[in-house]
Amino acid sequence: MNKKAVILLSGGLDSTTVLGIAKSEGFTLYALSFCYGQRHDIELKQAEKIALRFDVAEHAIINIDLRRIGGSALTSDVSVPKNRSLGEMEENIPITYVPARNTVFLSLALGWAEVLGAADIFIGVNALDYSGYPDCRPEYIAAFENLANLATSAGVENRLKFSIHTPLINLTKAQIIEKGLALGIDYSLTHSCYDPNREGLACGKCDSCQLRLKGFQEIGSIDPIKYE
Repeated sequence: MNKKAVILLSGGLDSTTVLGIAKSEGFTLYALSFCYGQRHDIELKQAEKIALRFDVAEHAIINIDLRRIGGSALTSDVSVPKNRSLGEMEENIPITYVPARNTVFLSLALGWAEVLGAADIFIGVNALDYSGYPDCRPEYIAAFENLANLATSAGVENRLKFSIHTPLINLTKAQIIEKGLALGIDYSLTHSCYDPNREGLACGKCDSCQLRLKGFQEIGSIDPIKYE
């Protein structure tokens, strides 16, 4: 195939799995990460290591100051919720939701894809084991894909037919991990915690940590990263 694809790479478990899937499908990989003022910016160091491990054609890191907008525990000094039950995670959209984050990220990915001549964009959104974010739902992805083909010269002139790939959207965290392990992904390189300590160790208590640990437990495996 050898087609180009832009992959949103946070440095987390899901986005790394998506990177592996895109590689297994024969795409030339262009990884895109964002330094957006997130409290867990250690994920960017991991994203760089992951991009090197996957030998991507290019890894771009774009700076956006979403702390200026605020509205999220990830981009402010508001406390990250801890020790929530799965039921609590499903009740309301949590304060860790970053306003319009995936729309901002996908828009920049779309711009880079148009410049590269890449019709394919991969993102690791998930609508099962997640914290209820509205921009992780299938209907959102379908709407953005439609927008992508209306809002670009490549789309309007029929030079590219943009596709937003979400290979994890209907998988549980356990299924995602199983898929990644089958692809040979080293999850010790990834970082998922919303509120790591100064040494970069995961808290083990935020929604992201709990869902990750639950996934490894369900497949009878041990999470290779270090926790507090």
